[in-house]
Amino acid sequence: MAIGDEARRTGAEARAGARGDRAPIEPDLTPALPDRLVAARERKGVDLFRAERDTKIRARYLAALERGDYRELPGAVYTKGFLRNYAIYLELDPEDVLRQWRRERGDQVPTEPVVVAPKAILETPRPLTFSPSVVAAAMMTVAVVLFGLYLASQLMRFAKPPTLEIVRPASAVVEAPESATTYRLEGTATAGATVTVALGPSQPPTYRVTALSDGTWSVAVDVRRGQNQFYIDALDPETGRHADEVKQLIINVPYLVIQAPTLTVTQPQDGTTFENGAIPVEGMTTNASTVVVRATWLGPPDGSTPPTPVPTAAPVPTVTPVPDPSASAPPEEPDGLTVQVGADGSFATPLELTEGRWSITITATSQEGKTASLTRTVTVAYKGVNLVVTVQGGNAWLKVWVDGVVDPRLTQAGKTLRSGETIVFTGTTSVEVRTGSSGVTRYTLNGVSLGALGAPGIPETWLFQPPAPPQLTQRR
Repeated sequence: MAIGDEARRTGAEARAGARGDRAPIEPDLTPALPDRLVAARERKGVDLFRAERDTKIRARYLAALERGDYRELPGAVYTKGFLRNYAIYLELDPEDVLRQWRRERGDQVPTEPVVVAPKAILETPRPLTFSPSVVAAAMMTVAVVLFGLYLASQLMRFAKPPTLEIVRPASAVVEAPESATTYRLEGTATAGATVTVALGPSQPPTYRVTALSDGTWSVAVDVRRGQNQFYIDALDPETGRHADEVKQLIINVPYLVIQAPTLTVTQPQDGTTFENGAIPVEGMTTNASTVVVRATWLGPPDGSTPPTPVPTAAPVPTVTPVPDPSASAPPEEPDGLTVQVGADGSFATPLELTEGRWSITITATSQEGKTASLTRTVTVAYKGVNLVVTVQGGNAWLKVWVDGVVDPRLTQAGKTLRSGETIVFTGTTSVEVRTGSSGVTRYTLNGVSLGALGAPGIPETWLFQPPAPPQLTQRR
């Protein structure tokens, strides 16, 4: 049964093919363009007047498009424009609408002609030449550009204040060494700017320096112990403008810790008795620049209280007698003796004292005024003859006999001492001095100053044999 049906169907198809039957052409179901436009407008929910207002196309032209009455339109060019804009407004494909419009009008799409471009005619290149006018114009253009750049740079400079930076120290507050007396500031600024340093915000500048071509500057400022404040500013001399900010800097220099000097006295030892010569004062000190030695008379060598002197009207003898310590008034105390301290801290000086008990005070003083003092008590009890000879106010020739024998230091021919020189002679019973100028030769016998015994330029010989007063002799 199925086979018969298939055969009959096959035969029918064969007969149909023999008759030349063709498949029917399906009809075009696309609505006409006017209907599409009306349907799209209604879907949008607008009337022709609203569409006219939105598209700026007159309502009568829109109505003509929806009726398909293209004769009411100004022309094909306007019609295509109206259709394109109206299709876009109605959210239709404008190209599809235009194709349907052409199809319904029966227009055929023209084929685009093929245009063959002709070959370009090659021209012989001309050599590049510059006429004087072209060169002049180019130079003028370059000059104008350079001048414009210069003006722009100047305007920028006048509009911009000078820069200012401090490189050293790196912070606004810095600690300097305690020994510092100056500090160097370094920084950068606009080239040619004047950098000023003042000690206060309203004070005039104390230091001025000009920034170099690379913008660097440096200046040394004085500092003192404690807090040092500086105010740094930069001034452009051409524009007169100052830096945006005045830099404030504080440099602290710590105060020195002042220490009192130390003092050690090696000579004299406390309680020592001296029979002849000057009292040696020696010792060591630290942190002291000078040492002052002062002596205070305590009494006679035996410890008794000296009697009160009774003034007399006796005439002053021409020769000063040697006083008896047991019956004389207290001697005049010497002035303080200033001794320079050596580089190693040592000091030494002789101290001439008369007979008696003395309190010697040694005081070391630092540069800051700090002091250290030590006291030694000594007794001076001369035995024999101790004569200190000082030449002062001129030179003097001397020849000296100690206990009747010529002193070998001066020899038999004698020796000339210059002004300011001192020599000490010590004998058991006597010292005899021949001087070429008695007025410039001064004597101190057993700690008692006798001064000069004669007149300047007068040669004299004096015999010192205590307790007797000095005697003028003829020894030569």
